[in-house]
Amino acid sequence: MSRDSIQFQKGLSLPEFLEHYGSEQQCYDALFKLRWPDGFVCPNCGNTTHCRITSRKVYQCNRCHHQTTLTSGTLFASTKLPLTKWFLAIYFLTQRKTGLSALQLKRAIGVSYNTAWKLKHKLMQVMLEHQKGEMLTGRIEMDDAYIGGERPGKPGRGARHKAPFIAVVETEEETHRPQRMQLRAVKGFRSCEIERYASANLSPGCRVVSDGLVCFTAVEKAGCRHVGIVSAGGRKGVEHPSFKWVNTLLGNIKNAITGTLHSVSLKHVPRYLAEFEYRFNRRYRLGDMVERLTSVALRTPPMPYRLLRMAEIYG
Repeated sequence: MSRDSIQFQKGLSLPEFLEHYGSEQQCYDALFKLRWPDGFVCPNCGNTTHCRITSRKVYQCNRCHHQTTLTSGTLFASTKLPLTKWFLAIYFLTQRKTGLSALQLKRAIGVSYNTAWKLKHKLMQVMLEHQKGEMLTGRIEMDDAYIGGERPGKPGRGARHKAPFIAVVETEEETHRPQRMQLRAVKGFRSCEIERYASANLSPGCRVVSDGLVCFTAVEKAGCRHVGIVSAGGRKGVEHPSFKWVNTLLGNIKNAITGTLHSVSLKHVPRYLAEFEYRFNRRYRLGDMVERLTSVALRTPPMPYRLLRMAEIYG
């Protein structure tokens, strides 16, 4: 039996990672190359000539005399953690298919739980913001889902202890194999929410296949074609061939949350969904994911703790 080339790709082993990012100087050099691939550029005036104040690792522009550090204005700004800890966190978050909890990250890189939580959520927020505006096209499978366990009170749709989200998978027209997915939190399964999502994330003219939930017809207002298939409930509905991949991916995500995270704060659901989405959409090149996420983090402004605690983001 032939092996799936994507599933069995080489990836980036831990020894290979440590060979490239095992020391503080290696991590510093990697950041410099990613931020200024052609050499230093002053963030204030764009000048390329500079001098370096080595005692403080500060670069000073020869034209405007603006002083900056390698990490200023980026996600790494003012960090007290060694860069090796940051790179290890990026490695574990990108290379593990099911992700890892803040508690597991704490043990893996040797920091306090609070530090691990902040690291994980900062990097997940980078993933969330980087994926905004990405457009899916072609054949689309769409389904509704919830995150949240059973608690006393109102069951089913509208329950306060559950966070609703939509799972959307772009597939090939011929084979229906999955290409990219989006997992987006919504305020509820209402037409206005589906229309808002479709207008921002689906290319006009794409064909959306969904179940019989009425709100999904709102994708037509965004210029998409809609095919509604009323399927049986329960196991038969899950196994319907038209929803094969969206249901498969939803099952994988829920198993990962149950087995790895155990539970998630409903306020931060969009970040957790973005983490799964980011890894899945970049699964073709596992070996490059550390460099790619680091590069995005360098283009992300500082993120203080108060912003991490803000309410959920929909979209």
